[in-house]
Amino acid sequence: MAPTYADLLLLLLSALAISNLDQICMANGGMHNSKTENVEAVKGIDVGAIVDLSARIGKEEAVAMQMAAEDVRNQTRQRLTLLLKNSQGEAVQAVLAARHLIKKKQALAILGPGSGEETFSVAEVGTQFDVPILSLADSCPSWGTKRWPFLVQASPSKNLQMKAVAAIVQSWGWRRVNVIYEDIDSSADGITPHLYDALKEVGAQISHLTALPSLANASTLSEELHMLKRDQCRVFVVHVTLALGVRLFNMVKEKKMMERGYVWITTDSLTSLVHSMDASTISSMQGVLGIKSYYDDKGQKYQDFYQRFQYKFGLKHPEEKNHEPGNSALEAYDAIWTVALALQEGNINHQLLLDKISTADFPGVSGKIHFSEQRLAPANVFQITNVIGRSYREVGFWSYGKGFSMSVDETAQWNVSMEVLGQLFWPGGPPDTPKGWDIPTVSSTHLRIGVPSAPLVKYFVKVEIDPITKGYSFSGFSIDVFRESVKNLPYFLGCDFIPFEGTYDALVEQVRLKNFDAAVGDIAIVSERYVNADFTQPHTESGLVLIVPTQSQSKKGWLFLEPFTSAMWLLTALVHIYNGFVIWMIERNYCPELKGSPLNQMGTLLWLAFATLFSLHGDRLHSNLSRMATVVWLFVAVIISQSYTASLTSMLTLPRLEPKVANIETLRNSNAVIGHSSKAFVRTYLLNVLHFNPNNIKNFSSFEECAEDLKNGRIAGAFLEVPTSKVFLAKYCKSFMTAGPTYKAGGYGFAFSKGSPLIADMDEALLKVFESGRLKELEDNMTALEKCVEIESESETLRLSPSSFYILFMFTGGTSTAALAIYFVHSKFKVDNTAMREHKRIWLLILLVLKHWRNKKAQFPRNVSLAETPVDASSHV
Repeated sequence: MAPTYADLLLLLLSALAISNLDQICMANGGMHNSKTENVEAVKGIDVGAIVDLSARIGKEEAVAMQMAAEDVRNQTRQRLTLLLKNSQGEAVQAVLAARHLIKKKQALAILGPGSGEETFSVAEVGTQFDVPILSLADSCPSWGTKRWPFLVQASPSKNLQMKAVAAIVQSWGWRRVNVIYEDIDSSADGITPHLYDALKEVGAQISHLTALPSLANASTLSEELHMLKRDQCRVFVVHVTLALGVRLFNMVKEKKMMERGYVWITTDSLTSLVHSMDASTISSMQGVLGIKSYYDDKGQKYQDFYQRFQYKFGLKHPEEKNHEPGNSALEAYDAIWTVALALQEGNINHQLLLDKISTADFPGVSGKIHFSEQRLAPANVFQITNVIGRSYREVGFWSYGKGFSMSVDETAQWNVSMEVLGQLFWPGGPPDTPKGWDIPTVSSTHLRIGVPSAPLVKYFVKVEIDPITKGYSFSGFSIDVFRESVKNLPYFLGCDFIPFEGTYDALVEQVRLKNFDAAVGDIAIVSERYVNADFTQPHTESGLVLIVPTQSQSKKGWLFLEPFTSAMWLLTALVHIYNGFVIWMIERNYCPELKGSPLNQMGTLLWLAFATLFSLHGDRLHSNLSRMATVVWLFVAVIISQSYTASLTSMLTLPRLEPKVANIETLRNSNAVIGHSSKAFVRTYLLNVLHFNPNNIKNFSSFEECAEDLKNGRIAGAFLEVPTSKVFLAKYCKSFMTAGPTYKAGGYGFAFSKGSPLIADMDEALLKVFESGRLKELEDNMTALEKCVEIESESETLRLSPSSFYILFMFTGGTSTAALAIYFVHSKFKVDNTAMREHKRIWLLILLVLKHWRNKKAQFPRNVSLAETPVDASSHV
């Protein structure tokens, strides 16, 4: 990022201050020329430090530096002296302090400017005198080390924390965030571009970017929060210093913006100092998620530092209730060691000292110290915290390129979803994750949506005026699709429809001029309009079609087959053959002519099958069964033949229709006049793409005008957009039809201002409308509203199929099958009856003999033998 005007102004003031000090020093004995002197590393080493002792972060840095200087003296025997100066948070004070340290104290290096403004000012001084400046500011712009060659970024860049913020936003499906940052150059450089890019990568966007002055009072904070509360977005990212953060969150709680549905995320500049906040501030931050740089706090070196720091900080600043070290204390401690180790080699000049510092590589309290291009390696692992109760809990970690995890050791399991960290405590204490948006509690500004007031088809857009209220009402297919899409957005979107008198190109241009936030209607997506606006994906079919009058279709030689479908012809033939078979089977025993060779019998069978269509032949049939089957089949055959005759007659008297013009080549070759809708892009397409003569192109403003011109021959064809043609053909369903192919052109879409973040959300919402079937339902409802105005004297005939006669086929088939079954049973019965009569005679004779014998036996006494009984031969009949 290039220096801003504020940076240049600050540098100018710094240069003036340095110039004045130089004049004073010249009067006192001349200027110290550090460019030519070597640094003696034996007697005493003076290292300067500039911190803001009025702030917690400055107090921690001062104590940590003093501890580091003491450790250097004890462990390396270097006589390092720390020259500490208080900048009071003012850039001018920092410049004066740096000038004093270099000129009066001959400081070999200066550490600690804690803000961007102080860093830039002191770096200007250090560059003038070739004194290395080790900045501990939260972030330093990428161009800083190039602008000031002796500037070293001794604090790891935390710009990657913005990707951690974006990962949290993506994990919970939030699409918009509000950003609150402190209006200082370092924050602007760190928050705006990096967070914007990170959110863009995950499909999110910044809804509002709010800059707060460092000394913002309660009135200013209340006003800014009130403006943010009016918006629907409920996700806030806060990038401020501790002092401003305390005042901000106290006001947030007062404005009731720390309740259910809100999400607050703080960056390292505030999260790393939450441990120093009092109970009142902590209570106003319940549910806040925090991101801070991660340092390994389990090593012995850190534990020793932690214990000593608590003791010394408590002695030095008893007014502070919490004595734990923050990240800035660790970085300040390692910065002193970086300078001390660079000075170990003895006599070196300032340039060599800078080179030694830039190549430092050692394990520090905050982790591995390694520089690249005078910048400490950036932090890529961040800790996620959640404020709850009297303090906060560490819920997990986020690592660049890996995601979220509960730990950072070798067994860590990384995941792109934050859900792996378990249950979080949100503002207001709800168990469910906030959705990130809500209907504003205060009336907010709605989107101004431009709508064409005079569309070609009222079913796409219809604008009506209430005669009583004089208000406008908006309806139509395109309006309904837009409303359905808005319902599927992951946030509330208020819209105010405003009618627009003018062309469609002019309507889209109004979006570019910011008079409308969007334009909705039957607006075709064409390349020329992309200059003024961006479009969503089309919600209708795309393309242009040619509408032409119809004419009677030429007669066909096989037209006599058209009344029946193929299935009907096949089934009729099979039933004919089956009935002929039944009659042949029953009658063949009575008629010798039905017997003979197989070929003769097959011909007789087919003749019987089709002869019944024209004659009953009742006098030639001998069986009642064959007569019954024939009567039923003749009844069915008469109905089918009459239906065939009626259908064929209808086809001959009401011929089919075909397009009067086959394709556009015919129109061009005949130099015919064509028509198009009043939309300008259609004419452009006809001229530039289809190459029609401009003198042969006529526009129309309504369906009625188009239909009249086509009927009267004033135009040979009309070009309409596909969605419009559907409605036109639904209304004029007999006189016109499409001809030729569909010519590709953009469908209807919604126009938004260039670069609008709503485009991606609306496209996703439109897909949900498509996939749910709601779009098809709206389209069917639109075409159903348009009734055909052309009514024929008779209905269009349809080809007859078996479904129209299946009851008759079942009737005749069942009757013939029953007759055949009865015939077979009767034939079997006749064969069995002859044998039964023979058996009956035998049994009757046996019974008569037995009966006669019993009667004779009763006439003789028991003691008379049968031999003595006279026999009457006449009794034996």
